[in-house]
Amino acid sequence: MSTTTAQGPGDACAADAGAPAATPPRPVLLDAAATTRCRRRVHLEHVPAEDLAPGGPPPGDDADPGVAMRKADAASHRATLAARWAELLGAGWTAVPAAPTARERAAATRAVLVDTTADVVGGAELPAGEGRRGHAEALVRAVPGDAASGWWPLIVVRHRITDPGEGALTSPLGRPHPDAAAPDDARRVRTVTRDVLRLAHLHRMLRAAGLAPPEDAGAPVWGGIVGLDADVVVWVDLAGSAGSGRSTLETYDRRHADRLAVAEAARSRRPALAEPSRITECRRCPWWPTCETALRAVDDVSLVVRGDAALRLRGRGVTTVRELAALDPAAGLPGPEPDPETPEAGEVPDLVEAVALARAWSRDVPLVRRVARPTVARGDVEVDVDMESLGEDGAYLWGALLSGADIGLEPGYRAFVTWDPLPTRDEGRSFGEFWTWLSDVRARCAERGLVMRAYCYNEQAENRWLRGSVERFGGMPGVPPAAEVEEFIASDAWIDLFPVVSESFLCPHGKGLKRVAPSAGFAWHDPEAGGENSMRWYRDAVGLDGGEPDPAQRERLLVYNADDVRATWTLRTWLTSDRVLEVPYLEDLTA
Repeated sequence: MSTTTAQGPGDACAADAGAPAATPPRPVLLDAAATTRCRRRVHLEHVPAEDLAPGGPPPGDDADPGVAMRKADAASHRATLAARWAELLGAGWTAVPAAPTARERAAATRAVLVDTTADVVGGAELPAGEGRRGHAEALVRAVPGDAASGWWPLIVVRHRITDPGEGALTSPLGRPHPDAAAPDDARRVRTVTRDVLRLAHLHRMLRAAGLAPPEDAGAPVWGGIVGLDADVVVWVDLAGSAGSGRSTLETYDRRHADRLAVAEAARSRRPALAEPSRITECRRCPWWPTCETALRAVDDVSLVVRGDAALRLRGRGVTTVRELAALDPAAGLPGPEPDPETPEAGEVPDLVEAVALARAWSRDVPLVRRVARPTVARGDVEVDVDMESLGEDGAYLWGALLSGADIGLEPGYRAFVTWDPLPTRDEGRSFGEFWTWLSDVRARCAERGLVMRAYCYNEQAENRWLRGSVERFGGMPGVPPAAEVEEFIASDAWIDLFPVVSESFLCPHGKGLKRVAPSAGFAWHDPEAGGENSMRWYRDAVGLDGGEPDPAQRERLLVYNADDVRATWTLRTWLTSDRVLEVPYLEDLTA
């Protein structure tokens, strides 16, 4: 979370005559994350604490067990990389000694950079200033051996930064320098905005401190990234044109200036430069309860129509859910028609659906049918599939629910699981057993002339680990060739219910399985069921944090996974029953 310290110059009334001079305030300092963060969140993070509602600011991201776990894993990943570089680079590597405060770490970093002959310096805290604070996992000397050449930033992240393909500019881990980089014929860059903007942030800090390479118009401005696989360094030219036509540095400069203005206005109690509006980021934001209270108090239109569509509606005078619900879709939006030469801000909402959403929200209706009758392809034999994973470490559990015609296999739920802590080769064993079983189901259906369908909810996660398991465990018993998995994914036997729901319903409160399945009559056994909690349960189940493995948490995970596949079974059987016709129809709400 971005933070600042003392109040700004306009924060308090003028001091009484003769009173001691106030301590000069320290400036607003933003970390790189502010450039990809909601503007309203930046505002709230810099409002003086005494101006916040009773209770003060919410707990930070670390209060979320899932976030805290990911941060701990990322710290472990960085430490592993630092140790590996120390081994690979020898005298070419040095690390900044630990210090208790950022100011002391920055002073130690400068001392190391001045004195070292090493060309790679780890754990660098950069001098705060110009509205910025931050650190780099490593700094790389722009010209090896040249003390005056300046430094390029290198960061370590715990997510994947490349995909299969070609064209990424990579250097070996043991030669972390852009001069050692070459186009990679096996990888293409997976651009993660927060990574490249962080590199730009660090470059600007290096420049402000006099530690960046000399400016040279038209020359590359390098930043390096090491991802989860930790086998190469990916180099990015921050001065090169990005997809928007601007360079990464230009995009960063615009965003940083904007977020800094927002933060400074909040800190000095000037009129807010960012008002609350519901967006996708709200789902995981610790400030959402604060914003939700404010939005509900004014019945804000973004409660039902988010993002740019809400912006467009506000621009035409529709600011509340009540006003939106009262519109006649056939009459269109109020106000004069826009000038075709001056496009309005925001995307054009589907007014019929927007009005229906507003009316459903006002009546607390959880779903609205967009179609007369939803359709789902059904089979003679059906399998509901759900996978459980731990971040980027792997998929430890594949659950399947078999139902339909008798094919000589016991119907019901079965789990293919490894309780060896991830990452582990035993994951390949459990996946191989799952695939062998699924293949047997498909073969038995083919022999009997029966149609088999397999279902999941939002196939992105399952497909990712189907492919990833083949990639990592190819050759192990039961693990198929990649082409076999791709054939299954592309076949009409593999059905994702998420797009079925998206195409069939308007969902005022969200489209997640746990939002939708209750309308079909399903309830989870565990009141805390959810993806973030399941990761915490898993850590306890396998003793990942040093404790004894907890059998109760293993059972809890199995029940949770079994509930997920039963939820998809309940949902799809409801979708193809007459009971679904009890859901209000779009045309009925907008007539």
